[in-house]
Amino acid sequence: MSLPHSPSGSDTSNRTAWPSLRVADWTKTRDTLHMWTQIVGKLRLAHAPLVNHWWQVALYVTPRGLTTSAVPYGDGAFDAEFDFVEHRLVIRSSDGASREVALEPVSVATFYTRTMRALRELGIEASFQRRPNEVEPSIPFADDEQHCSYDATAAHLFWRQLLQANRVLGRFRAEFTGKVSPVHFFWGAMDLACTRFSGRAAPPHPGGAPNCGDWVMEEGYSRELSSCGFWPGGGDEGAFYSYAYPEPDGFATHPVRPDGAYYSTENGQFLLPYEAVRTARDPDHALTEFLYTTYEAAAEHGDWDRAALENDPLRWGRTAPREGPG
Repeated sequence: MSLPHSPSGSDTSNRTAWPSLRVADWTKTRDTLHMWTQIVGKLRLAHAPLVNHWWQVALYVTPRGLTTSAVPYGDGAFDAEFDFVEHRLVIRSSDGASREVALEPVSVATFYTRTMRALRELGIEASFQRRPNEVEPSIPFADDEQHCSYDATAAHLFWRQLLQANRVLGRFRAEFTGKVSPVHFFWGAMDLACTRFSGRAAPPHPGGAPNCGDWVMEEGYSRELSSCGFWPGGGDEGAFYSYAYPEPDGFATHPVRPDGAYYSTENGQFLLPYEAVRTARDPDHALTEFLYTTYEAAAEHGDWDRAALENDPLRWGRTAPREGPG
């Protein structure tokens, strides 16, 4: 399999776009921010209609941070965006009103109280489970004084990591014409993910995520898939991952690239340390190699109909003038 051309090249500017952020240097901020994203993410869960695999609950990378995108409310809508440039949560209503909550070193309980007050001032009600999912222990938001750190510099660097990962994952996504998720940020596990589907049903997932009903995982993994993404844990600076569900025979031993990528038996997935990408001569190409070869492991050993599911995103640009719809 040949990889698509990487438009980034191998110059220094591409390497410097990928920031260094040691997990050990911002763990407390990461864990606090994780809880804050759960609060905001649950606003989408409360009001957006169900989309397969819970796609309606995720957040999205923006030029400033992370957003809910438009959430339907009554006959209008609202959105909420974490701005990691000016360090504020901005909540906007389609009636023109808005409120801001400062991102600063305060507890989850304080952030929760301020966010709920901002919503009330905008006339927005939200009914959701008032404690986090997929973590242990699950401290109710209103009682969580334990998580109270916010290093603005670290939060900004994390957003810049997401910005680069989102860009390369988006290009990878464009190669797939079968069912494929958006590139989106799941606040349950705090990871940026993109998932491809073979088109076949999968066996019921066994569940087992902490403080999360097994039925949630059954919906998320109801179809055969290959998923990849970035998580701010594992490795010294976070890790890229790729796994298949159900995992086909031969998946774990399939040769993958680049150097530094490996199959973790403990995690049941391929991992590539973020720092291996950041320090590569061409980070974009290194990550692209990982995404393609690990997907190949799932598709080849899982007998996916690749001819029907993959295509060239430049297929029209190569045969017609560079004009699109609109």
